[in-house]
Amino acid sequence: MSETTHDSAVAMSAPPSPDEGLTAAQRAQKYGLSQSGARPSLPEYVRQLWDRRHFISAFSSAKLTAQYSQAKLGQVWQVATPLLNALVYYLIFGLLIGTRKGVPDFVPFLVTGVFIFTFTQSSVMAGTRAISGNLGLVRALHFPRACLPISFCLMQLQQLLFSMGVLVLILLGFGQLPTWSWLLVFPALLLQFVFNTGLAMVMARLGSKTPDLAQLMPFIMRTWMYASGVMFSIDLILKGKDVPGFVEVLLNANPAAVYIDLMRFALIDSFTAQQLPPHVWAFAAGWAVLMGVVGFVYFWKAEERYGRG
Repeated sequence: MSETTHDSAVAMSAPPSPDEGLTAAQRAQKYGLSQSGARPSLPEYVRQLWDRRHFISAFSSAKLTAQYSQAKLGQVWQVATPLLNALVYYLIFGLLIGTRKGVPDFVPFLVTGVFIFTFTQSSVMAGTRAISGNLGLVRALHFPRACLPISFCLMQLQQLLFSMGVLVLILLGFGQLPTWSWLLVFPALLLQFVFNTGLAMVMARLGSKTPDLAQLMPFIMRTWMYASGVMFSIDLILKGKDVPGFVEVLLNANPAAVYIDLMRFALIDSFTAQQLPPHVWAFAAGWAVLMGVVGFVYFWKAEERYGRG
């Protein structure tokens, strides 16, 4: 018998494969296989994030420590940077332009605004690069990608808490003594953190596909800062101006301005409830819930695409 005839006989006598005729999906179901990097259900995704809460905390702390590791002053820059920004704004806006007129306790007013807006600004900027700037980690390890923007926002919160110590010293130096209203700092910061995290997740998904967005964001954030009453009182600027009603509503409902106003109300005696927009706590909670939920779901929808070409 020739070799060809022998091979044909063996092939004819071999039993058919049990998987013959099955599609790839059917084979995967038969052997309990799942798609690599597939997006889990939303409840499962939340559970996975909770299981990695220690990683999120450790990663944010490590990033915070490494951020200034090459600088001689180290983590002093966590406080020095917003203080230097506040000094520049005071010289330009407070002295040259005169926005300090009519604003009691202008220095605490200004420094509080700078610190609180910097918290949102840094969170958004870090979120924009959360995926695109960590592709090696994303491609090497399997974990919920939302860990990254959450970690970066937690890092910015830790940095703000360092800065708050200096802010308290400034407040005391300008005669602002602790009162019960200072306790409002905690719910205000919690709501702002949720808002920042949701917005950072939106920017993380957008930035993962469009890395150039990180170059555009400083201009967007600077424009947002000028519209948020960081260096001036929105009420005083609008007073006596023929401004359409919807513009005033938009300025007062601006989430950055809302969280800044809440912090000023909590910490500065001369910033009274009359200077707060109507329903300010409802605005703060609404922005936090809206952006937190929308940002989280929007980011989760693209979970299986992060890190791919």
